[in-house]
Amino acid sequence: MPPSRSVLLVGEGNFSFSASIGKSYAQSDTSITATCLQSEDEALRHEGAAGNVQAIRDSGGSVLFGVDCTKLAECASLQGRLFDRVLFNFPHCGRKSGVKKNRELLKNFFHSCIKVLAEDGEVHVSLCNGQGGTPADQPRREWHNSWQVAAMAAEAHLILSDIRPFASEKYQSYKCTGYRSQDKGFHVEKALVHVFTQSLPYTSSRMHKVEEDIEAERVQYNMPAELSDYIFRGFLCSGSVHPVRLVQDFLLEGLAEKWPVTMATETVPFLLTVKQLQMCCHDVDSTHWYWINLLPKDLSCDTATSAGKGKDKLMCLDNNGRTDTQETPIATSVATDRVDRVRSKKAESLRSACSLDIDPEGECGLYVLRPSLLPQMEELLIKKELCNSTGDHKEMEHNNKSVETEEDENEKTCGSSNGITSLLSGISGLVFKNVPISLWSLPVFHELLLRAVFPSGCEPIRLIGQRLETLLTSYGVSLITEQEGLHLMAQPMGLVGKVFASNASDNISHISITVSLNLDLLAVLLFSLPDWRLLWSHDPRFLKQFAHRPSPGTPFRPFSLFPEHFSFDISFWTGPTWEEKKFHAVVREASRGTVEQVKLIDTFSHPDLSQTSYCYRLVYHSHTHALSHTQALQFHKHLEALLSSRLQVTIR
Repeated sequence: MPPSRSVLLVGEGNFSFSASIGKSYAQSDTSITATCLQSEDEALRHEGAAGNVQAIRDSGGSVLFGVDCTKLAECASLQGRLFDRVLFNFPHCGRKSGVKKNRELLKNFFHSCIKVLAEDGEVHVSLCNGQGGTPADQPRREWHNSWQVAAMAAEAHLILSDIRPFASEKYQSYKCTGYRSQDKGFHVEKALVHVFTQSLPYTSSRMHKVEEDIEAERVQYNMPAELSDYIFRGFLCSGSVHPVRLVQDFLLEGLAEKWPVTMATETVPFLLTVKQLQMCCHDVDSTHWYWINLLPKDLSCDTATSAGKGKDKLMCLDNNGRTDTQETPIATSVATDRVDRVRSKKAESLRSACSLDIDPEGECGLYVLRPSLLPQMEELLIKKELCNSTGDHKEMEHNNKSVETEEDENEKTCGSSNGITSLLSGISGLVFKNVPISLWSLPVFHELLLRAVFPSGCEPIRLIGQRLETLLTSYGVSLITEQEGLHLMAQPMGLVGKVFASNASDNISHISITVSLNLDLLAVLLFSLPDWRLLWSHDPRFLKQFAHRPSPGTPFRPFSLFPEHFSFDISFWTGPTWEEKKFHAVVREASRGTVEQVKLIDTFSHPDLSQTSYCYRLVYHSHTHALSHTQALQFHKHLEALLSSRLQVTIR
């Protein structure tokens, strides 16, 4: 890292460290401001202090006395100044103060220094080995006996971004002093420098009103608040360097070495009808659907649609959190005779099994957020066939070209039939699953869906599986043969993709094969991410590591080290019915996505009151933001309020 432009040192004793720093920056434009708590007379009594102060001033630095590092904003000489780096070298309360007092010192210092810290500035705290309470300390003290430096910094919205050895050999003139307020040194062997940076603030969840065309009809609906930060992020757009896009490109390029690949360019809606799902998603667990109530029709919206000349206007957030209005082509559903023959009895059985807040007799009960891209893949392929039959070939475009290679006879047969090469047609985008909160349960993820028709005698599932195995085995993905096809499995997340035969073709000599891949979980594997939620981070430090399009296998370097876990229990009484999915939705919204696990630990049914008591344990943890005990407790209190108002529970 290049030298800082301005450095503030606090809590100095004999100023020998500040003098050493000043010498190392003597040939740069860096300005040094050294401070201590003592008055000038008291500070100069330390051995060598007068010479060190003079050396600092001779090198262009300044020295301030009587500066309390826990009240930096109150120092008149620091008013209006911001520093690129704030250094606290071996802090200590003095005398025989215990770990609790030193924790309090650190917490108050962090709260104070952020008021004089530049936006992209750093806070450096040097501690003796064992004091910090992180896994970097060797040997590591018990947590309760450490200074818990990362937790104290989180109280001031700072994250621990780096830990490095304290390079005492670089500071030859440094003489540590101040042990128990005496001119007595202390051990700096194996000491560590803890580097902290500012965290982005938490953003509140809010509903998005979305307008889309479903079966040639313009509809409006509210996207659930807990999903508000997952939509309109543009991770898969052209030119994106997001790891989800990099993984998609890697997979498509690898598959294109065997078969030509095309990706659909049409924009398809988030919303699907039950009829569309019935046609394609026979094995999708309907209990995990997000059911959507349509908003009343707005006549002004219809007028705007007509004037919009076939484009949807969507309110979006860009990667910097700014609001952006994007225009995307309308994805009009393709009506087919097969869809029209879907019976209402089947739709009724689906609604009765899955619906929450759904009127079975009302129109609004027929819509869900897409749990799969299969229905839209089917419609786009039908649309393509119709366009091809009329000579219009512009609906799909090639993103990858086939590569001619030497193949065995069986693969040649599978790659072509009657002189026509088998083509992998693809589509990718967000899909939604209303799943309980757990470590690897994703409510939203990017699905890559590929479809091709192969000669039935060439074992296409096996051939595609072999290619995927070649691409992904080194990243921990294994293929397991199932009755319906192949499952791609990885630890610890489980299922990351499937290869299966699709609906039977009219031509028994050919078979339709579908590949479904979870790009988010694959991105976690291919770039060694500690948590899937990092993929949704707004912090520029996340995407910065992918700016040069690193190859899969390049490990991600976390910008928040050793974030703490906080567990809180919540107990409440409910009525005779309890809808746990609504509880998980409220938890996601209230916690800003920081709850990573929810576990039911106790239930009790009152024999007389027709009420049931539930007790859940929630684990708060974040790799993207500073999460302190205070912040986690605030989220938990907010959760209690939301549960009381929305689900009418009685908090115990």
